[in-house]
Amino acid sequence: MASIRIQDTLSGETRDLKPGDRGEVGIYACGPTVYGRIHIGNARPFVIFTLFKRFLEHEGLDAKLVINVTDINDKIYVAARDAGRPSAEYAKEMTAAYIADTDALGLGRPDAEPLATGTIPEIVSLIESLIESGHAYQANGDVYFRVRSFDGYGKLSNRDTDQMDQGEEAGTASLKEDRLDFALWKGQKEGEDTSWDSPWGKGRPGWHIECSAMSEKELGPDFAVHGGGIDLVFPHHENEIAQTEAARGTPLAEVWMHNGMVQLDE
Repeated sequence: MASIRIQDTLSGETRDLKPGDRGEVGIYACGPTVYGRIHIGNARPFVIFTLFKRFLEHEGLDAKLVINVTDINDKIYVAARDAGRPSAEYAKEMTAAYIADTDALGLGRPDAEPLATGTIPEIVSLIESLIESGHAYQANGDVYFRVRSFDGYGKLSNRDTDQMDQGEEAGTASLKEDRLDFALWKGQKEGEDTSWDSPWGKGRPGWHIECSAMSEKELGPDFAVHGGGIDLVFPHHENEIAQTEAARGTPLAEVWMHNGMVQLDE
């Protein structure tokens, strides 16, 4: 088999894909947050990574493709509230719509499609490891990742600290030790109708920790390819790297592979 080379976002170089001893290649691609029907941009990574898996199988490799569904998120609470629906019911409906819409592409399904709601024990365990190692801290029912405790932070996106705005997933500013820190767990707030028990009280996970836990559950802590849209490089994938490497001491993926954006009208 000829070598397969991929443009790696992390190193900025074209790198050889290195399968396991039995030719296995684990691929994790970030799927949609189901706060509404998916759009054409959500379909692009589904198509790209499904076809990538097919290509690897054509080359004689044993490829496992995992594409998650984020069904716990601030945007889902807002959308469900606006629709006058319970958030869990709304997320379940939008997940079913996503599956129906991607089925219509005629490419089949990924090998695994984990839900954030089905990964809560693994998420809690990963957060506990980060607290025990000093990379995370509790704050009034929330848990935050100490960004400056991880020396490699910024290596994927190549941003300096002044450009690191964590956005909507940052959490409550008044509870953070540092503006760069981001939420791993968010305590339940008024008007939020779903929550899970944790050592820090009822609440729900932050967006970034969900994917770190789901990818590890399906593929282990170190697998071949982590993918998704280029818009996820920062902060989502940057934060995934920090969480997993801080907790496990191993690289999250060998290669980071990102698809570009859909372009319309030039």
